[in-house]
Amino acid sequence: MNRNILYLIIGSLAAVVAVLSYQFYQQRQKTTGVEISIGERGISIEKK
Repeated sequence: MNRNILYLIIGSLAAVVAVLSYQFYQQRQKTTGVEISIGERGISIEKK
């Protein structure tokens, strides 16, 4: 019984680490820099 609880705790911690790692990865993938768009109102330049 104690081993099952230990495995449950280790599995839960591994899942939390995996989720946090994925969120960190997604945050780092966001583009940064300058966005230039040409539309009906002319040229738009935005810094991200």
